Amino acid sequence: MNARRLIPSAALAGAVALAATALTGCSGAAASGTGKDGRLAVTASFYPMQFLAEQIGGDHVAVVSLTKPGVEPHDLEITPKQTGRLGQSDVVVYLKGLQPAVDEAVAQSGVKAVVDAAALTELEAHGPSGHDHAHGDAHAHAHEGEEGHAEGHAHGHGESGADPHLWLDPAKYAEVAKGVGAALEKADPDHAADYRKNTDELVGKLTALDAEFKNGLQNTASRTFITTHAAFGYLAERYGLDQEGISGVDPESEPSPARMKELQELAKKENVSTVFFETLASDKTAKSLATDTGLKTDVLDPLEGITDQSQGADYFEVMRSNLKNLQKALGSK
Repeated sequence: MNARRLIPSAALAGAVALAATALTGCSGAAASGTGKDGRLAVTASFYPMQFLAEQIGGDHVAVVSLTKPGVEPHDLEITPKQTGRLGQSDVVVYLKGLQPAVDEAVAQSGVKAVVDAAALTELEAHGPSGHDHAHGDAHAHAHEGEEGHAEGHAHGHGESGADPHLWLDPAKYAEVAKGVGAALEKADPDHAADYRKNTDELVGKLTALDAEFKNGLQNTASRTFITTHAAFGYLAERYGLDQEGISGVDPESEPSPARMKELQELAKKENVSTVFFETLASDKTAKSLATDTGLKTDVLDPLEGITDQSQGADYFEVMRSNLKNLQKALGSK
């Protein structure tokens, strides 16, 4: 089954335009960028959306994130205070399908200038495991949009079962950045030139990061990695790798004994050296599997939040740490 909803470039451009057009209905205050201190008041749902708003908005925006550092975003509960503040936002930037509480709060907020990152790029269904996409010409496959690897494993995220972790693919994240930039331009036309310039700079950095990952993961001894949080489906598909999630998309769920046995056998067969865990969730299952199979453990950060334990201070630093850890685990040649 084709897991991917292929969206023609014209339709994608239309989605970006639609997101920007939605902002024309915002109030006069929002249109002229009159937040608390004259800056545009932007509410972001969690770190990857916050990072885009801050990088593109610069000094012209005041960004508040609904998800505090160190909080697992999937399980976020919105406080009445946050709900009230959300309703006073000039612009809301979120990712529909990742955080049910945020989706509900945004729908009820009455804010007209809402940017949904999921509408700005093509979403796909990824499961806890998949094997097809690393075979053949993996890199051409990943970039040219051939058939994906659903194998019937839908996430349960959103109505379509689409995987929301798009920011872990720098190329997809760049598409979202363009949409956020267009939205800020529409909401605050006085500073449109700055938003455009900042967007171009950010997209350039993301394009360079994409090239680093492509080159860094081109020749490895193994193409399979095991992780507690199956958040890396887009990254795996982009660079021709196989992601095997211990627990599927929910980092807190307990894997079945059958799944653990399956992963032990897979680790031997696919020459897997490392089991990855993340900083925001328990490493218990990763260490258990590693002990049972004689594997090492290391960190692969899904970048849902930055804390003191993160292997880097921002998106780019953590992504480069992820690349180094993947190269080490896969046996970069």
